[in-house]
Amino acid sequence: MTIERLSSNDVTELACDVTGTSMQVAGVLLLKGPTQPDVAQLREILAARVAGVRRLRQRLLVGPLGSGRPVWVDDENFDINQHVAVVRCAAPGDQQAMLAAVALVVTRRLPTGRPLWTATLIDGLLHAQSALVLVFHHALADGIGGLAVLEQLMDGVPTTVDPGFPRRAPRYRELAIDAFRHRMLAVRNIPAGLLSIRRAAAELGADGSSTAPGSSLNRPIGAGRTLAATSVNLDAVKSAARGRGGTVNDVLLTAVAGALHTLLAERGESVERLVISVPVSARQHGAARQLGNQVGVIPMTIPTTGGPNDRLAAVAEITRDRKTHTPGASAALIGPVFRALARLGIFGWFIGHQHRVNTFVTDLVGPTCEVTFAGRRVLNIVAVPMITGNITVAFAALSYAGTLQISILADPGHCPDLPVVLAALRREFACLATADDAAHCDVNTTGAGSSRGW
Repeated sequence: MTIERLSSNDVTELACDVTGTSMQVAGVLLLKGPTQPDVAQLREILAARVAGVRRLRQRLLVGPLGSGRPVWVDDENFDINQHVAVVRCAAPGDQQAMLAAVALVVTRRLPTGRPLWTATLIDGLLHAQSALVLVFHHALADGIGGLAVLEQLMDGVPTTVDPGFPRRAPRYRELAIDAFRHRMLAVRNIPAGLLSIRRAAAELGADGSSTAPGSSLNRPIGAGRTLAATSVNLDAVKSAARGRGGTVNDVLLTAVAGALHTLLAERGESVERLVISVPVSARQHGAARQLGNQVGVIPMTIPTTGGPNDRLAAVAEITRDRKTHTPGASAALIGPVFRALARLGIFGWFIGHQHRVNTFVTDLVGPTCEVTFAGRRVLNIVAVPMITGNITVAFAALSYAGTLQISILADPGHCPDLPVVLAALRREFACLATADDAAHCDVNTTGAGSSRGW
Protein backbone atom coordinates (compact mmCIF):
# COMPACT_ATOMS: atom_id res chain seq x y z
CA MET A 1 0.00 0.00 0.00
CA THR A 2 1.05 3.65 -0.46
CA ILE A 3 2.20 5.28 2.75
CA GLU A 4 1.89 9.08 2.80
CA ARG A 5 4.56 10.10 5.26
CA LEU A 6 5.09 13.65 6.45
CA SER A 7 8.14 15.28 4.95
CA SER A 8 10.91 16.49 7.22
CA ASN A 9 9.65 20.04 6.60
CA ASP A 10 6.14 19.06 7.71
CA VAL A 11 7.50 17.46 10.88
CA THR A 12 9.34 20.70 11.60
CA GLU A 13 6.02 22.57 11.51
CA LEU A 14 4.63 20.18 14.12
CA ALA A 15 7.73 20.57 16.29
CA CYS A 16 7.45 24.36 16.12
CA ASP A 17 3.86 24.36 17.41
CA VAL A 18 4.80 25.18 20.99
CA THR A 19 1.57 27.00 21.94
CA GLY A 20 -1.03 24.96 20.06
CA THR A 21 -1.98 27.89 17.82
CA SER A 22 1.40 29.27 16.78
CA MET A 23 1.57 27.30 13.51
CA GLN A 24 -1.99 27.90 12.34
CA VAL A 25 -2.50 30.06 9.26
CA ALA A 26 -5.71 31.26 7.68
CA GLY A 27 -7.33 32.74 4.62
CA VAL A 28 -10.41 34.96 4.77
CA LEU A 29 -12.93 35.20 1.93
CA LEU A 30 -15.07 38.34 2.13
CA LEU A 31 -18.37 37.41 0.46
CA LYS A 32 -21.14 39.56 -0.93
CA GLY A 33 -24.41 38.70 0.87
CA PRO A 34 -26.48 37.44 2.42
CA THR A 35 -25.95 38.46 6.05
CA GLN A 36 -27.67 35.26 7.24
CA PRO A 37 -26.55 32.54 4.81
CA ASP A 38 -27.93 29.03 4.62
CA VAL A 39 -25.57 27.06 6.89
CA ALA A 40 -26.84 23.67 5.76
CA GLN A 41 -26.12 24.65 2.16
CA LEU A 42 -22.63 25.81 3.13
CA ARG A 43 -21.85 22.45 4.74
CA GLU A 44 -23.23 20.59 1.73
CA ILE A 45 -21.10 22.62 -0.70
CA LEU A 46 -17.92 22.23 1.36
CA ALA A 47 -18.51 18.50 1.86
CA ALA A 48 -18.74 18.01 -1.92
CA ARG A 49 -15.65 20.07 -2.71
CA VAL A 50 -13.50 18.78 0.14
CA ALA A 51 -14.03 15.31 -1.31
CA GLY A 52 -11.73 16.41 -4.15
CA VAL A 53 -8.85 17.34 -1.80
CA ARG A 54 -7.74 14.11 -0.17
CA ARG A 55 -5.60 15.76 2.52
CA LEU A 56 -8.65 17.56 3.91
CA ARG A 57 -10.15 14.17 4.80
CA GLN A 58 -6.98 12.77 6.36
CA ARG A 59 -5.66 12.84 9.91
CA LEU A 60 -2.21 12.35 11.35
CA LEU A 61 -1.15 8.95 12.64
CA VAL A 62 1.87 8.78 14.94
CA GLY A 63 3.11 5.19 14.94
CA PRO A 64 4.98 3.34 17.69
CA LEU A 65 8.74 3.45 18.15
CA GLY A 66 10.60 2.43 15.01
CA SER A 67 7.77 3.27 12.62
CA GLY A 68 9.30 6.53 11.41
CA ARG A 69 7.76 9.95 10.91
CA PRO A 70 3.97 10.44 11.27
CA VAL A 71 1.81 9.52 8.29
CA TRP A 72 -1.40 10.84 6.77
CA VAL A 73 -4.26 8.34 6.90
CA ASP A 74 -7.85 8.58 5.71
CA ASP A 75 -10.22 9.64 8.49
CA GLU A 76 -12.82 6.91 8.43
CA ASN A 77 -14.99 9.01 10.79
CA PHE A 78 -14.76 12.21 8.74
CA ASP A 79 -17.73 14.48 9.44
CA ILE A 80 -18.03 17.87 7.74
CA ASN A 81 -20.03 19.13 10.74
CA GLN A 82 -16.89 18.91 12.88
CA HIS A 83 -15.07 21.29 10.54
CA VAL A 84 -17.69 23.92 9.69
CA ALA A 85 -18.97 26.47 12.21
CA VAL A 86 -20.88 29.75 12.18
CA VAL A 87 -20.29 32.73 14.47
CA ARG A 88 -22.10 36.03 14.70
CA CYS A 89 -20.03 39.16 14.32
CA ALA A 90 -20.30 41.64 17.17
CA ALA A 91 -22.07 44.92 16.51
CA PRO A 92 -21.72 47.04 14.49
CA GLY A 93 -20.44 44.37 12.07
CA ASP A 94 -17.86 46.66 10.48
CA GLN A 95 -14.32 45.79 9.36
CA GLN A 96 -12.82 46.20 12.81
CA ALA A 97 -15.43 43.93 14.40
CA MET A 98 -14.99 41.34 11.66
CA LEU A 99 -11.20 41.28 12.06
CA ALA A 100 -11.60 40.83 15.81
CA ALA A 101 -13.82 37.82 15.12
CA VAL A 102 -11.25 36.43 12.65
CA ALA A 103 -8.50 36.78 15.28
CA LEU A 104 -10.56 34.70 17.73
CA VAL A 105 -11.17 32.01 15.10
CA VAL A 106 -7.49 31.80 14.15
CA THR A 107 -6.40 31.34 17.77
CA ARG A 108 -8.84 28.47 18.40
CA ARG A 109 -6.67 25.36 18.54
CA LEU A 110 -7.34 22.76 15.87
CA PRO A 111 -8.31 19.46 17.51
CA THR A 112 -5.90 16.58 17.06
CA GLY A 113 -7.19 13.24 15.85
CA ARG A 114 -9.05 14.72 12.89
CA PRO A 115 -8.10 16.59 9.68
CA LEU A 116 -6.21 19.78 10.58
CA TRP A 117 -8.51 22.46 9.20
CA THR A 118 -11.72 24.35 9.90
CA ALA A 119 -14.08 26.64 7.99
CA THR A 120 -15.91 29.29 10.02
CA LEU A 121 -18.56 31.55 8.55
CA ILE A 122 -18.84 34.99 10.17
CA ASP A 123 -22.27 36.48 9.53
CA GLY A 124 -23.90 39.73 10.60
CA LEU A 125 -21.53 42.00 8.69
CA LEU A 126 -22.50 45.37 7.29
CA HIS A 127 -23.32 45.92 3.61
CA ALA A 128 -24.91 42.47 3.18
CA GLN A 129 -21.58 40.72 3.54
CA SER A 130 -20.21 37.66 5.31
CA ALA A 131 -16.74 36.18 5.74
CA LEU A 132 -15.52 32.61 5.45
CA VAL A 133 -12.39 31.91 7.51
CA LEU A 134 -10.40 28.82 6.49
CA VAL A 135 -7.79 27.78 9.07
CA PHE A 136 -5.05 25.25 8.32
CA HIS A 137 -2.25 23.84 10.39
CA HIS A 138 1.05 24.66 8.71
CA ALA A 139 1.91 20.95 8.68
CA LEU A 140 -0.96 20.43 6.23
CA ALA A 141 0.05 23.10 3.72
CA ASP A 142 2.35 26.06 3.18
CA GLY A 143 1.11 29.34 1.69
CA ILE A 144 1.18 28.17 -1.92
CA GLY A 145 -0.50 24.90 -1.00
CA GLY A 146 -3.15 26.78 0.96
CA LEU A 147 -3.95 28.88 -2.10
CA ALA A 148 -4.29 25.70 -4.15
CA VAL A 149 -6.83 24.41 -1.64
CA LEU A 150 -8.78 27.68 -1.78
CA GLU A 151 -8.86 27.45 -5.56
CA GLN A 152 -10.26 23.93 -5.40
CA LEU A 153 -13.10 25.13 -3.17
CA MET A 154 -14.26 27.91 -5.50
CA ASP A 155 -17.22 27.70 -7.89
CA GLY A 156 -16.65 26.18 -11.31
CA VAL A 157 -13.64 24.04 -10.38
CA PRO A 158 -14.11 20.34 -11.27
CA THR A 159 -14.09 17.98 -8.30
CA THR A 160 -12.70 14.48 -8.64
CA VAL A 161 -13.96 12.37 -5.76
CA ASP A 162 -11.58 9.72 -4.42
CA PRO A 163 -13.41 6.40 -5.02
CA GLY A 164 -11.20 4.51 -2.59
CA PHE A 165 -11.97 6.64 0.47
CA PRO A 166 -11.53 5.64 3.24
CA ARG A 167 -8.49 3.39 2.92
CA ARG A 168 -7.33 1.41 5.93
CA ALA A 169 -4.44 2.78 7.95
CA PRO A 170 -1.07 1.05 7.47
CA ARG A 171 -0.14 -1.61 10.01
CA TYR A 172 2.96 -1.42 12.19
CA ARG A 173 4.89 -3.91 10.04
CA GLU A 174 4.21 -1.86 6.92
CA LEU A 175 5.25 1.34 8.67
CA ALA A 176 8.46 -0.24 9.99
CA ILE A 177 9.46 -1.57 6.56
CA ASP A 178 8.74 1.78 4.94
CA ALA A 179 10.69 3.63 7.66
CA PHE A 180 13.70 1.33 7.16
CA ARG A 181 13.61 1.97 3.42
CA HIS A 182 13.59 5.74 4.02
CA ARG A 183 16.56 5.46 6.38
CA MET A 184 18.55 3.55 3.76
CA LEU A 185 17.75 6.22 1.19
CA ALA A 186 18.85 8.89 3.65
CA VAL A 187 22.24 7.21 4.10
CA ARG A 188 22.67 7.02 0.33
CA ASN A 189 21.79 10.71 0.01
CA ILE A 190 24.34 11.95 2.57
CA PRO A 191 26.61 13.57 -0.10
CA ALA A 192 23.64 15.43 -1.57
CA GLY A 193 22.59 16.37 1.95
CA LEU A 194 25.95 18.00 2.65
CA LEU A 195 25.55 20.08 -0.50
CA SER A 196 22.04 21.03 0.62
CA ILE A 197 23.40 22.25 3.95
CA ARG A 198 25.89 24.52 2.18
CA ARG A 199 23.09 25.94 0.07
CA ALA A 200 20.94 26.34 3.18
CA ALA A 201 23.69 28.29 4.93
CA ALA A 202 23.97 30.58 1.91
CA GLU A 203 20.23 31.25 1.89
CA LEU A 204 20.20 31.99 5.61
CA GLY A 205 23.23 34.28 5.46
CA ALA A 206 24.95 32.11 8.03
CA ASP A 207 27.88 34.49 8.39
CA GLY A 208 25.92 36.20 11.15
CA SER A 209 25.62 39.50 9.28
CA SER A 210 21.83 39.47 9.66
CA THR A 211 21.67 39.56 13.46
CA ALA A 212 18.58 41.58 14.29
CA PRO A 213 18.88 44.86 16.22
CA GLY A 214 17.35 44.79 19.67
CA SER A 215 13.96 46.50 20.04
CA SER A 216 10.52 46.14 21.58
CA LEU A 217 9.46 44.26 18.44
CA ASN A 218 10.97 41.12 19.96
CA ARG A 219 9.36 39.98 23.19
CA PRO A 220 8.07 36.50 24.15
CA ILE A 221 4.42 36.49 23.07
CA GLY A 222 1.23 35.05 24.52
CA ALA A 223 -1.70 33.29 22.89
CA GLY A 224 -3.85 36.36 22.14
CA ARG A 225 -3.94 37.98 18.69
CA THR A 226 -5.17 41.20 17.13
CA LEU A 227 -5.61 41.68 13.40
CA ALA A 228 -5.65 44.69 11.08
CA ALA A 229 -5.86 44.89 7.30
CA THR A 230 -5.79 47.26 4.37
CA SER A 231 -5.45 47.12 0.60
CA VAL A 232 -3.69 49.09 -2.11
CA ASN A 233 -3.97 49.21 -5.87
CA LEU A 234 -1.76 46.49 -7.33
CA ASP A 235 -0.95 48.42 -10.51
CA ALA A 236 0.28 51.35 -8.41
CA VAL A 237 2.52 49.00 -6.44
CA LYS A 238 3.89 47.46 -9.63
CA SER A 239 4.55 50.91 -11.08
CA ALA A 240 6.44 51.96 -7.95
CA ALA A 241 8.47 48.75 -8.12
CA ARG A 242 9.40 49.23 -11.78
CA GLY A 243 10.47 52.81 -11.09
CA ARG A 244 13.19 51.57 -8.75
CA GLY A 245 14.08 48.32 -10.51
CA GLY A 246 12.29 46.19 -7.94
CA THR A 247 9.34 43.87 -7.44
CA VAL A 248 6.03 43.94 -5.59
CA ASN A 249 7.76 42.09 -2.76
CA ASP A 250 10.43 44.82 -2.59
CA VAL A 251 7.73 47.48 -2.22
CA LEU A 252 6.10 45.42 0.52
CA LEU A 253 9.37 45.02 2.45
CA THR A 254 10.12 48.72 2.12
CA ALA A 255 6.67 49.71 3.38
CA VAL A 256 6.79 47.28 6.31
CA ALA A 257 10.24 48.46 7.41
CA GLY A 258 9.14 52.09 7.21
CA ALA A 259 5.95 51.40 9.17
CA LEU A 260 7.86 49.59 11.92
CA HIS A 261 10.38 52.45 12.06
CA THR A 262 7.46 54.82 12.71
CA LEU A 263 6.09 52.47 15.37
CA LEU A 264 9.44 52.29 17.17
CA ALA A 265 9.86 56.07 16.94
CA GLU A 266 6.46 56.45 18.63
CA ARG A 267 7.82 54.20 21.39
CA GLY A 268 10.96 56.30 21.74
CA GLU A 269 13.22 53.81 19.96
CA SER A 270 15.40 54.31 16.90
CA VAL A 271 16.75 51.64 14.56
CA GLU A 272 18.39 52.13 11.17
CA ARG A 273 17.69 48.62 9.92
CA LEU A 274 15.45 45.66 10.60
CA VAL A 275 15.88 41.99 9.75
CA ILE A 276 12.77 40.59 8.08
CA SER A 277 12.27 36.86 7.57
CA VAL A 278 10.87 36.22 4.09
CA PRO A 279 9.62 32.74 3.12
CA VAL A 280 10.83 31.39 -0.21
CA SER A 281 9.23 28.41 -1.91
CA ALA A 282 10.90 25.61 -3.83
CA ARG A 283 7.87 25.60 -6.16
CA GLN A 284 6.21 28.34 -8.15
CA HIS A 285 2.73 26.84 -8.21
CA GLY A 286 0.81 24.56 -5.90
CA ALA A 287 -1.71 21.79 -6.45
CA ALA A 288 -4.37 20.60 -4.05
CA ARG A 289 -3.20 17.02 -4.55
CA GLN A 290 0.39 17.91 -3.57
CA LEU A 291 0.32 19.80 -0.29
CA GLY A 292 2.86 19.86 2.52
CA ASN A 293 5.73 22.30 2.97
CA GLN A 294 8.42 23.18 0.45
CA VAL A 295 9.51 26.47 1.98
CA GLY A 296 12.69 27.98 3.38
CA VAL A 297 13.40 31.49 4.64
CA ILE A 298 15.76 34.32 3.79
CA PRO A 299 16.52 36.88 6.52
CA MET A 300 16.63 40.26 4.73
CA THR A 301 18.38 43.23 6.35
CA ILE A 302 16.21 46.19 5.31
CA PRO A 303 17.01 49.89 5.89
CA THR A 304 14.44 51.96 7.78
CA THR A 305 15.79 55.49 7.35
CA GLY A 306 15.70 57.85 4.39
CA GLY A 307 13.00 58.58 1.85
CA PRO A 308 10.68 55.69 0.89
CA ASN A 309 11.69 55.64 -2.77
CA ASP A 310 15.39 55.74 -1.96
CA ARG A 311 14.86 52.87 0.46
CA LEU A 312 12.95 50.95 -2.22
CA ALA A 313 15.91 51.22 -4.59
CA ALA A 314 18.20 49.94 -1.83
CA VAL A 315 15.84 47.07 -0.99
CA ALA A 316 15.63 46.02 -4.65
CA GLU A 317 19.41 45.74 -4.74
CA ILE A 318 19.52 43.84 -1.44
CA THR A 319 16.95 41.26 -2.52
CA ARG A 320 18.68 40.71 -5.87
CA ASP A 321 21.92 39.98 -4.02
CA ARG A 322 20.26 37.62 -1.51
CA LYS A 323 18.33 35.44 -3.98
CA THR A 324 19.78 31.97 -4.48
CA HIS A 325 19.60 29.41 -7.27
CA THR A 326 17.84 26.89 -4.97
CA PRO A 327 14.88 28.65 -3.31
CA GLY A 328 13.79 27.00 -0.08
CA ALA A 329 17.20 25.39 0.53
CA SER A 330 17.38 26.79 4.07
CA ALA A 331 14.84 24.22 5.29
CA ALA A 332 17.62 21.59 5.09
CA LEU A 333 19.40 23.37 7.93
CA ILE A 334 16.55 24.92 9.89
CA GLY A 335 14.53 21.70 10.09
CA PRO A 336 17.07 19.42 11.80
CA VAL A 337 18.08 22.15 14.25
CA PHE A 338 14.49 22.98 15.21
CA ARG A 339 13.51 19.34 15.56
CA ALA A 340 16.53 18.64 17.76
CA LEU A 341 15.67 21.59 20.00
CA ALA A 342 12.07 20.36 20.22
CA ARG A 343 13.20 16.88 21.26
CA LEU A 344 15.33 18.46 23.99
CA GLY A 345 12.33 20.43 25.19
CA ILE A 346 13.99 23.83 24.69
CA PHE A 347 12.58 24.95 21.35
CA GLY A 348 10.01 27.24 22.98
CA TRP A 349 12.72 28.99 25.00
CA PHE A 350 14.96 29.22 21.95
CA ILE A 351 12.47 30.97 19.67
CA GLY A 352 11.31 33.13 22.56
CA HIS A 353 14.84 34.55 22.83
CA GLN A 354 16.10 34.44 19.23
CA HIS A 355 18.04 37.42 17.85
CA ARG A 356 18.04 36.63 14.13
CA VAL A 357 14.86 38.33 12.88
CA ASN A 358 12.54 41.16 13.93
CA THR A 359 9.41 40.18 11.99
CA PHE A 360 7.91 37.90 9.32
CA VAL A 361 6.61 39.11 5.94
CA THR A 362 4.81 36.79 3.49
CA ASP A 363 3.85 37.72 -0.07
CA LEU A 364 1.47 35.50 -2.07
CA VAL A 365 0.03 35.69 -5.59
CA GLY A 366 -3.70 35.07 -5.62
CA PRO A 367 -6.31 34.96 -8.41
CA THR A 368 -6.00 37.73 -10.98
CA CYS A 369 -9.76 37.87 -11.61
CA GLU A 370 -12.73 37.82 -9.24
CA VAL A 371 -13.98 34.39 -8.23
CA THR A 372 -17.21 33.22 -6.60
CA PHE A 373 -18.02 30.86 -3.77
CA ALA A 374 -21.47 29.32 -3.31
CA GLY A 375 -22.76 31.69 -5.96
CA ARG A 376 -21.52 34.79 -4.13
CA ARG A 377 -18.82 37.20 -5.27
CA VAL A 378 -15.57 36.98 -3.36
CA LEU A 379 -14.87 40.65 -2.74
CA ASN A 380 -11.48 40.12 -1.15
CA ILE A 381 -9.15 37.34 -0.07
CA VAL A 382 -6.89 38.03 2.89
CA ALA A 383 -4.03 35.85 4.07
CA VAL A 384 -3.60 35.86 7.84
CA PRO A 385 0.05 35.46 8.92
CA MET A 386 1.31 33.75 12.04
CA ILE A 387 3.51 34.92 14.89
CA THR A 388 5.50 32.73 17.23
CA GLY A 389 8.37 32.90 19.70
CA ASN A 390 9.27 36.54 20.28
CA ILE A 391 7.86 37.95 17.04
CA THR A 392 5.21 40.40 18.27
CA VAL A 393 3.94 41.54 14.85
CA ALA A 394 3.96 39.99 11.37
CA PHE A 395 2.62 40.82 7.91
CA ALA A 396 1.08 38.95 4.97
CA ALA A 397 0.15 40.24 1.52
CA LEU A 398 -1.95 38.56 -1.14
CA SER A 399 -2.79 39.94 -4.56
CA TYR A 400 -6.36 39.46 -5.74
CA ALA A 401 -8.23 40.93 -8.71
CA GLY A 402 -6.08 44.03 -9.04
CA THR A 403 -5.52 44.81 -5.37
CA LEU A 404 -2.83 43.90 -2.87
CA GLN A 405 -4.40 42.87 0.43
CA ILE A 406 -2.11 43.35 3.45
CA SER A 407 -2.88 41.97 6.90
CA ILE A 408 -1.04 42.57 10.16
CA LEU A 409 -1.20 40.10 13.04
CA ALA A 410 0.07 41.18 16.45
CA ASP A 411 0.32 40.14 20.08
CA PRO A 412 -2.02 42.56 21.93
CA GLY A 413 0.12 42.56 25.06
CA HIS A 414 3.29 43.69 23.28
CA CYS A 415 1.76 45.57 20.33
CA PRO A 416 -1.27 47.46 21.68
CA ASP A 417 -0.44 50.25 19.23
CA LEU A 418 -1.37 48.26 16.13
CA PRO A 419 -3.37 51.22 14.73
CA VAL A 420 -0.08 53.14 14.54
CA VAL A 421 1.41 50.36 12.39
CA LEU A 422 -1.64 50.30 10.11
CA ALA A 423 -1.68 54.08 9.59
CA ALA A 424 2.07 54.15 8.99
CA LEU A 425 1.84 51.26 6.51
CA ARG A 426 -0.85 53.06 4.52
CA ARG A 427 1.28 56.19 4.42
CA GLU A 428 4.33 54.24 3.26
CA PHE A 429 2.44 52.79 0.31
CA ALA A 430 1.05 56.23 -0.57
CA CYS A 431 4.56 57.72 -0.49
CA LEU A 432 6.02 54.91 -2.56
CA ALA A 433 3.44 55.63 -5.26
CA THR A 434 4.92 59.13 -5.69
CA ALA A 435 8.18 60.03 -7.39
CA ASP A 436 9.36 62.76 -5.01
CA ASP A 437 10.03 61.75 -1.42
CA ALA A 438 10.85 65.24 -0.19
CA ALA A 439 7.81 66.93 -1.70
CA HIS A 440 5.19 64.54 -0.41
CA CYS A 441 6.46 62.39 2.48
CA ASP A 442 7.72 62.78 6.00
CA VAL A 443 8.70 59.31 7.17
CA ASN A 444 8.45 60.32 10.84
CA THR A 445 4.71 61.07 10.67
CA THR A 446 1.85 58.61 10.99
CA GLY A 447 -0.83 60.11 8.74
CA ALA A 448 -3.26 57.63 7.26
CA GLY A 449 -2.33 58.20 3.62
CA SER A 450 -4.61 57.51 0.69
CA SER A 451 -4.73 53.74 0.32
CA ARG A 452 -8.16 52.24 0.59
CA GLY A 453 -9.44 49.73 3.13
CA TRP A 454 -11.57 46.73 2.23
